[in-house]
Amino acid sequence: MSVAKVIELTASSSKSIEDAVENGIERANETLDEVEGVWVQDIKAIVKDGKVTEWRVNMKVTFLLKG
Repeated sequence: MSVAKVIELTASSSKSIEDAVENGIERANETLDEVEGVWVQDIKAIVKDGKVTEWRVNMKVTFLLKG
């Protein structure tokens, strides 16, 4: 039987939403084992001088607990 845990994190990128999600997954994978998936809850754009300068995503990361 598997048991999973969910954590919430925020990641960012100056390139794109997809890159922000990838950054979050890469960082989570450095400290968590068995990352199974993510759910992007919110997307936010930081705007300066009328241009998007940064994308931020709030996401939930699911990973399996060792057991």
